Formats: sequence, C-alpha cells, structure tokens
Amino acid sequence: MTNSKTNPKVDEFLSKAKQWQAEFEKLRLIVLDCKLTEELKWGVPCYTFQNNNIVLIHGFKEYCAILFIKGSLLHDTHRILIQQTEKVQAGRQIRFTNVQDIEAIESILKAYIYEAIEVEKAGLKVDFKKNTALIIPEELQNKFDEIPDLKSAFEALTPGRQRAYLYYFSEPKQSKTRVSRVEKYVQQILGGKGLND
Repeated sequence: MTNSKTNPKVDEFLSKAKQWQAEFEKLRLIVLDCKLTEELKWGVPCYTFQNNNIVLIHGFKEYCAILFIKGSLLHDTHRILIQQTEKVQAGRQIRFTNVQDIEAIESILKAYIYEAIEVEKAGLKVDFKKNTALIIPEELQNKFDEIPDLKSAFEALTPGRQRAYLYYFSEPKQSKTRVSRVEKYVQQILGGKGLND
C-alpha cells in the first residue's frame, strides 16, 4: 500500500464514478505510491508535487487515462504517450480500457511519473506557441460590442481558456451555430470560467 494520504474529495469522486471505477482505483494507487499529493481539480483526481500539477486521472466514453501535465517534455522511451488533439501543446495521455492494461505497465507508469516529477524539480517549462494565429470570430466580437464587460472578462481568462473558447466558437461552418455557441457561454465567461469549468 501507499504512504501518501488519500483525499476525501477523491474518495467521493471515485465512489460516484459510473465508469472506469476499478481503473481509476488502480491508477490512484500507482500515483500515490510515487509520493504525490492527491487533490481534486477540474472535477478529477489531480496529483501534485510541491503544489505543482504533475498528473491527473480522467475518463472518457471509450477509455480512461492518466494525463501528464507537461507530458511533451517527457522522453517517452516506450512510445506510449498520446497527444489528445493537435491543439494540445503540453499534456500527454496514456490510455487504458481495463485494469489488466494498467497492471501490465505499472513499472513503466511509475518511471514516467518519476520523470515528470524530475521535470518539475528542474523547473522545465513547455515552450507554448504564441496565440498570434487566433482570430476572434465575428459573432464573438459582436457580443463584445454589445456587452463591453464580456470582452474584459474574456481578456482576464488564462490564454488556454481563451484559446479553448476561440476554437470552440470558430469551429461551426454556419454563423447561426457560432452565435448560438457564443450565447450559451456568455454567463460562464462573465463568471471567469473556462469552457470546461
């Protein structure tokens, strides 16, 4: 068993998990064995070292995953890290569909976690591409003109949250869909929240 303390909020998250519960539990044990601090952030188990995020555990319809926050800086000697989408710059996942897959690479997982801790100890930073290519869709600009506080609230968001909104709002081909998306998230932006908060 692990020496690290479990967090009651994560206990509650796991007890309510409708899918991947056994896989989450196994990943949790492995991560805690690496002496990380367990927290609940963004609604999922997150593991930190000296208050810096190292990995989180999350689930999707087709798979569950351990996400390395600065995974792009890891060596990935076993070629198992996955970039979720081309827009994700730093994070990398290792995906699982059952407990046996996790158990099969437990020692490799721990090695990756320890490497992620060393990346954090060394103070390495991901060299993020600048947002110069991001364009504010006309529908969002119209809403900024209509509600000046919305523009201020949007600009106060982190660059990552701004990017997520801009990609999401720009995606649809039809203007009416873009308008609908902007309308849906006005209050969330005014509340200082990101697309997935």
